[in-house]
Amino acid sequence: MSDDKKLSKRSSGGAEVRAFLDKVARTPAMGQAAFSAERGRGRLMFALDATASRQPTWDRAAQLQGEMFRATTALGGLDVQLAFFRGFGEFKVSKWTGEGAEMLRLMTSVFCLAGETQIGKVLKHAIAETKRRRVNALVYVGDSCEEDIDALGKSAGELGLLGVPVFMFHEGGDPMAAFGFQQIAKLTGGAYCAFDGSSAETLKDLLSAVAVYAAGGHKALEHHAKTRGGEVLRIARQIKGG
Repeated sequence: MSDDKKLSKRSSGGAEVRAFLDKVARTPAMGQAAFSAERGRGRLMFALDATASRQPTWDRAAQLQGEMFRATTALGGLDVQLAFFRGFGEFKVSKWTGEGAEMLRLMTSVFCLAGETQIGKVLKHAIAETKRRRVNALVYVGDSCEEDIDALGKSAGELGLLGVPVFMFHEGGDPMAAFGFQQIAKLTGGAYCAFDGSSAETLKDLLSAVAVYAAGGHKALEHHAKTRGGEVLRIARQIKGG
């Protein structure tokens, strides 16, 4: 099966995608100042599970993140930081960058290694980073959760208080991971969406929508929806309805 066909039977056009877009639309709106850094750029943390089970779709994730940069160009751009974990306790973060080519270079230089999940480190890093300078959103892509849910909930709750929504993209059908991811999304005011591979375009649109939200808030997201249509258009309809 091709990578494109592996990327999301479950999310493609289904109720889960609609629920995800509804959650993005209902993410608490913030003042425009909150979406403007010194250079008028939003900041989005892009965190990934780089343990061995993710290797088959890692390259696809690298390609999809480029769409996040393209979607926010008209808004003055987006600064993104890559965070990933793998192997025996290895957790790494990149410098913040506004260059899609640089992020692609970083991601394609990473190879996956067997190990346990370290989602707690991702959340704690996001807390520390946003205390230094606001992070507008955190995107996480993973397929499992091997950590204490209550401990993760504590960090997620703190991120929620700091106003950093976490958008959890769940690859595969692990029910324990689904529960943990949904809790993190709920506690931060973010959203959860499962995918498995058959709709790369849908996942790309979802990532783009979150990136536009991080860069420009609800008004920018609504404008983006008018030009992209499809799944993203439902976000604008929810905003108008809310």
